[in-house]
Amino acid sequence: MIDIEESSANVYADLEMPEAEAMFVKARLASKIGDIIRHRHLTQQQAAEILGVPQPKLSGLLRGQFRGISEAKMIECLNRLGRDVEIVVRKAPRSQPQGQTHVVFA
Repeated sequence: MIDIEESSANVYADLEMPEAEAMFVKARLASKIGDIIRHRHLTQQQAAEILGVPQPKLSGLLRGQFRGISEAKMIECLNRLGRDVEIVVRKAPRSQPQGQTHVVFA
């Protein structure tokens, strides 16, 4: 019999990786950046020029290698791609000992 474990929806947490929540947030932001680049039919070189990053760094980001890229830089990239970014801070439910970070796209 095979044991099946339900996912938390965060693969980094499921794999018990350090900084799992931050990595999941970055993964969501990187995915959105990639979606916008594809939707606009930009080459990586064109996108890198718009974003102000070297093309190899953008290539890595789009392949999930974003450890050296801050969330702030990713938000700046979204702004440069014509997206508004809102950060909302609210009180966590009493049932949680600490707050969580979520990325929601409108």
